[in-house]
Amino acid sequence: MDTLLISPEGSLLNYSYTEILINIAVSLIVGLALASTYRQTHKGLSYSQSFSQTVVFVAVIVAIVMMVIGGSLARAFALVGALSIIRFRTVLKDTKDMAYVFAALALGMAAGTSNYFLASAGTVVMILVAYGLNKTNFGAVYKSEFILRFRFLREGSSEDYLEAIKSTCKRYDLLHLEPSGDNKSVSLTYDVALKDDISADNLTEKMGALGNIEEIVLIASKNDVDY
Repeated sequence: MDTLLISPEGSLLNYSYTEILINIAVSLIVGLALASTYRQTHKGLSYSQSFSQTVVFVAVIVAIVMMVIGGSLARAFALVGALSIIRFRTVLKDTKDMAYVFAALALGMAAGTSNYFLASAGTVVMILVAYGLNKTNFGAVYKSEFILRFRFLREGSSEDYLEAIKSTCKRYDLLHLEPSGDNKSVSLTYDVALKDDISADNLTEKMGALGNIEEIVLIASKNDVDY
């Protein structure tokens, strides 16, 4: 049977060798689970491998910190003073990343204080919430939303491309209009939402069949888009 550890100063520490190893192992599993969930549910272009690894490190380090502090108020204040000299200047590109950092902190604290049920239950709940929000596309304003860009040659009628857009989209809004230098064509950008039975290919095929339309580009915009 493991005995409690005695610090050099003679104060009693709260964890045995076995419990220390278990706490670190649990925090590592929690961090890996969170990082894996982050990688699989991430959207957009701001994914960072370094951030995924940071989530794992945070969970493990916080667990170790909690074991170092134990029940000692003096050690807690000493640790706060030591960490105050560290300045973090990294800017999170995605506000959702902050949630993963806080989750790693909270679950690392649970693992470090031997609250295994809380650590495991919290991890499962976080994973289910992340996958649920990702699967349902929660928070999106529209479904099947795209940015449609094309060049219209003025020699033809604008009714042609408008009819193609109306027949395939349940909603469309003009975002940008830019005439060419010779005024023979105009570049148009529309925010469109396709009808339920229409695919992106159907829209591009209809637009491409028009003789006065060139440079057709369709961009998915389910996430935030800057114009």
